[in-house]
Amino acid sequence: MDLLQFFVSNFDEVATLTGQHLWMVLVAITIASLVGIPAGVLITRKPALEKGVLGFANVVQTIPSLALFGFLIPVPLVGGIGSSTAIVALILFALLPIVRSTYAGIKGVDPSVREAGRGMGMTDFQLLWQVELPLALGVILAGIRVAAITSVGIATIAAAIGAGGLGMYIFRGVAGVNTTLILAGSIPAALLALLADFCLGQAERRLAPGQGRVSGIERRAE
Repeated sequence: MDLLQFFVSNFDEVATLTGQHLWMVLVAITIASLVGIPAGVLITRKPALEKGVLGFANVVQTIPSLALFGFLIPVPLVGGIGSSTAIVALILFALLPIVRSTYAGIKGVDPSVREAGRGMGMTDFQLLWQVELPLALGVILAGIRVAAITSVGIATIAAAIGAGGLGMYIFRGVAGVNTTLILAGSIPAALLALLADFCLGQAERRLAPGQGRVSGIERRAE
């Protein structure tokens, strides 16, 4: 069957699987950001925790994705067959680039800008919220961008544990040696990855400077 004809004939199913795929990635990236950004900030304030936090994230990255899905299935509360296990795995895989980019972005802020902020009487929280995070935003978004693109790819494997998504077509196609099915899953997944890359890239370019709220402090530092 022609690929275009397949998409037309199975539009509802393709849309449903694409929605499942996108939902898993969005939930995972949102939670990973809510955990990873504070963790990155924490290790800039508590250097003793740096090795432990980054070490854990690095170890998770070394585990093959399908193996991690398998490890999580028997875990109470978060495990089992379905999307919840897949989302937990995607969160774990997304943590490293987000934590690392947050840490690198904040550590990369010019020390003279920090000193100027302290000289203006800013508390540590004010310095973080009004100076460091805006200046580090471009680097943080770059980490989220990497995590999102990676998650789109890993989410295709989640079909192996009954999580749905576009991987369903890929696994069916491989099992039946059906190129049309394989392409029906891989092409939309690739387009989702390109869309995520484009959208987050645009956000990164627009927000990266982060200069609006800190320009006065930078002038003071100069």
